[in-house]
Amino acid sequence: MNFSDLGLSKDLLSSIERAKYESPYPIQIEAIPAILQQKDILGLAPTGSGKTAAYILPILQRLLPKEAPRERFIPVLVIVPTRELAVQVAEVTENFSRFLPRKIKSMAVFGGVSINPQMMKLHGVEILIATPGRLIDLLGRNALGISRIHTLVLDEADKVLNMGFREEVEHILELLPSRRQNILFSATTDNEVDVLIQKLLKDPVRIQVEGDNFTPDLIDQKAYRVSPENKGPFLRQLINSGDWSQILVFASSIRTADNVATKLSKNGIEAVAFHGDKSQGARTEALARFKSGKTRVLVATDLAARGIDIQFLPLVINYELPRSPKDYIHRIGRTGRAGATGEAISLITPEELHHFKVIQKKMGKRVLLLESENFGKNEEDS
Repeated sequence: MNFSDLGLSKDLLSSIERAKYESPYPIQIEAIPAILQQKDILGLAPTGSGKTAAYILPILQRLLPKEAPRERFIPVLVIVPTRELAVQVAEVTENFSRFLPRKIKSMAVFGGVSINPQMMKLHGVEILIATPGRLIDLLGRNALGISRIHTLVLDEADKVLNMGFREEVEHILELLPSRRQNILFSATTDNEVDVLIQKLLKDPVRIQVEGDNFTPDLIDQKAYRVSPENKGPFLRQLINSGDWSQILVFASSIRTADNVATKLSKNGIEAVAFHGDKSQGARTEALARFKSGKTRVLVATDLAARGIDIQFLPLVINYELPRSPKDYIHRIGRTGRAGATGEAISLITPEELHHFKVIQKKMGKRVLLLESENFGKNEEDS
């Protein structure tokens, strides 16, 4: 199927082509026509499935024939859990919008930076991508109005609630007009998400993309048994053994992420840590340098990495295992995205071996476990 089969206008199709999107992903095939029909949407889809374009493209089509708002009343609101995801959604929106006949202004707002520059840029914004806390701050200063919104998107709803934004979201919903289109995406569901779905959506079109269909089979997974004291040296040996242009390394704590990045840098490997204790400016710069290839290795914690979206990331390394199998799949799903292949390598100490077996069982896929001492030799003999 092609994008031309989904009901998009010639202007959008031209924009998609110029943005170098070749063919729609499964979630886009289902979501785009339904959103164009202004139906409520419940999308259960993992990160990397193409969901951002699935809602941004039809939203742009709806806005295109209209005039930009002269006052600070936003027609489209996208709520996201993290700063990084806000920036990512804004980048996707800008990527499509810049090729359209009329410039549709979008903007990401989030905490951790000065609010005044954001307030000054709000005039004429048609698609606002916001974290809940900063949105409420802006509303409290009468910097914008949301009483005329016709489309609400709640992206990664499970993460929004898990990060403790339930009260903020409820407050925002009270300020919205009753008649609007609601689009909710979530990787997982639980009681809190179910309550929000019941409250927010009216006769929604349900779209589900299974995680197992989008990551593990496209990713070359392997693991190396390594002693705790040899983890750092082996990581450096591993990185130096290949020509990967970008490598995302996961650590389970802020302290470990800092230590690993420092050790890599001291040994001549360009690396930077990426976590919640960094200022927003430092995180934005680190991510920009990593995406552009100026920094080869990004060492990230799970929460900070929620918004990292790099289309052709070749390698993910688990320096430490995450707590849950879901987080493991989320991590390795940063590579092998939307039809591309990728590689994921885990470093397993004796203490982590049992947990790694649990992860494999939950994932339904066995991962080859190799001996780090044999690295560089014929691994089929190890």
